Amino acid sequence: MIIIQIINKLERKNKIMKIFKLSISMLVLISTLYLYLSAESSPLSKLTNEDNPSDTLISLAKSKIGSPYIYSKTGPSSFDCSGFVYYIYNKNNMKVPRTSLAQSKIGPKINRAEIKKGDLVFFDTSLKGHVNHSGIYLGDGKFIHASSGKANGVTISDMDGWYKDKFKWGIQLDSLYD
Repeated sequence: MIIIQIINKLERKNKIMKIFKLSISMLVLISTLYLYLSAESSPLSKLTNEDNPSDTLISLAKSKIGSPYIYSKTGPSSFDCSGFVYYIYNKNNMKVPRTSLAQSKIGPKINRAEIKKGDLVFFDTSLKGHVNHSGIYLGDGKFIHASSGKANGVTISDMDGWYKDKFKWGIQLDSLYD
């Protein structure tokens, strides 16, 4: 009789432990879902025409200054040039392709005099006649990009320096909304 009582108590204890473990699992799931949904509705991930998209993009881009350049990486802590552009624009609900060449074909081309803050800028750094580098225009002749050169990471460069004769065209930010 005592053995049966002990077995019954152990079975009840096991049931309680299973319920407790299930409750903890549900709590973790709900917490994770809450964090995911909160991140999805953050100001950096949802742009509308009422927001200032260039300031939002540039703020996120500048927060990545110093992140290392690693070929084929798309963030969030290391990037190649097109991976950096891909990460920043897609985080702001502006779908851009993964490579610089593909990115350079997603909207009407604009010349240097027409580019504004937040626009995509494209370069032929090898001078072989095709786009192989991309970045985000900051204004005042500067752009932010992931460089494999001396900076070896996300940096701000002057478009009138080394990049001047390598600039191909830009694409306006306004043409990239979902």
